[in-house]
Amino acid sequence: MSTFQAPKGTYDLLPPDSAKYLAVREAIATPLRDSGYGYVETPGFENVELFARGVGESTDIVTKEMYAFETKGGDRLALRPEGTASVLRAALEANLHKAGNLPVKLWYSGSYYRYERPQKGRYRHFSQVGAEAIGAEDPALDAELIILADQAYRSLGLRNFRILLNSLGDKECRPVYRAALQDFLRGLDLDEDTLARAEINPLRVLDDKRADVQKQLTDAPLLRDYLCDACKAYHVEVRELITAAGVAFEDDLKLVRGLDYYTRTTFEFVHDGLGSQSAVGGGGRYDGLSEMIGGPALPSVGWALGVDRTVLALEAEGVELELPAATSVFAVPLGEGARRLLFAKVTELRKVGIAADFAFGGKGLKAAMKAANRSGARYALVLGERDIADGVVQLKDMESGEQVAIGVNEIVAELEVRLS
Repeated sequence: MSTFQAPKGTYDLLPPDSAKYLAVREAIATPLRDSGYGYVETPGFENVELFARGVGESTDIVTKEMYAFETKGGDRLALRPEGTASVLRAALEANLHKAGNLPVKLWYSGSYYRYERPQKGRYRHFSQVGAEAIGAEDPALDAELIILADQAYRSLGLRNFRILLNSLGDKECRPVYRAALQDFLRGLDLDEDTLARAEINPLRVLDDKRADVQKQLTDAPLLRDYLCDACKAYHVEVRELITAAGVAFEDDLKLVRGLDYYTRTTFEFVHDGLGSQSAVGGGGRYDGLSEMIGGPALPSVGWALGVDRTVLALEAEGVELELPAATSVFAVPLGEGARRLLFAKVTELRKVGIAADFAFGGKGLKAAMKAANRSGARYALVLGERDIADGVVQLKDMESGEQVAIGVNEIVAELEVRLS
C-alpha cells in the first residue's frame, strides 16, 4: 500500500467505474457538438481577480471556498472554482467575438476546486461539463441550452430530475427589488454575517440553506413582482419555447443560484434521489459579466452540469449504462513464436478499430485464459506451436465456449465480420 492517499474531499477515478464518467461526459457533450458548440480548454488556475470580479466578492465561493495562492513571482492565482469566467476570459483574449459570427458557442469539460465540507455529492475536486453561448441576447438561446441539457440527461436514461426556472431581472429592474429586499431583511432576526451579506448582495440571502433563515423568508418580496416589462416579456418567451419543445419545468421564484453574475434567466437541474445535494447542474444568463472582467458588452448564457452528481443520480435511479467493452479480443500466445505472431495480429486488429489486448508477461494457458475472462473480451485467440505449423489460430467464443480453428491470415477479416 502507498504511503500517500488522495487528499481529503477528492477521489480517484479508476476502471471500471471511470467508464461511467466517460460515458456521462460524452452524453452531455454530444448534443452540444451537434448544435454548433466548439470545444474549449482553459488553465486549471487563473488570476484571483477574475473570479473575485466575475463570481462575486461576497459569494461563499470567493470568500470561503476558493483555493488561492501566491506564486514565487508574486502573482495571486486561484484554482478555478467554476468554468464560465475562465471560458469568457479565453474567448475575449482570443477576440473570438470579433470574428463576426455571434454567438460564440463553446463547450468544455474539466476539474474544478472548492474548499467545502466533504460529503457524498460534494467534493473539493469535482468534474463538470459546461456550455457557454457568448454575445447574443435571445430567449431562443436560453431555451436551446436548457433543452440540450434535458436531452443529454434523457439520453443517459435519467427520468427523475426536475428543471427549476426563474428570472433575476436586469440592471433596470433588479436595483428596485434589491432595495425592497434589503428593507425586508433588515427587519429579520439574522446573524451579523448574514446581515452583512444582505447589505452587499441581498439576493444571496435567499439562497441560504439554513432552516431558521428560510423560515423567516416566507414573506420576502419576490423578484417576479418587480420585473420590468422587457424582462417579463423575455421570460415569457423562454418559458414558451421550452414548453413547445416538450421540456417540463417548475417555476421557482426564490431561485438565485450561488454566483453574482446571473441576470434574467436562471435555472437549476435537481434530482430528488440525492438528498441534500440535489442539484446536478444549473446555469443562466450573465449579460454583464464581460464588462465586469474588462471586456465589451457581450450578453451571454450558459450552464455547467456535474459529472459526479449525474453518476450518483444514475445510481439512485438504478440506471445501468450500456458501456462498450474495453476489450473485444484477447490474444493468448503459447511460446515465443506464437507471441511474436499474435502481437503483430493484435496490432492489425487495433488499426482497423477492434479493441484488442494481449497476455503479457509470458503467462501459461490457465493464467492467460483467466486474464481473458477478466478483460471482458468476447473472443480469445489462442496460438500454440502446433497451430503455427498448421497455419491456424484457435478462435474461442468466450460467451458460448465454442472454439474453431481459422487461418492466421483470416483473423482480422473474420473478427470484423463477427464483431460488426
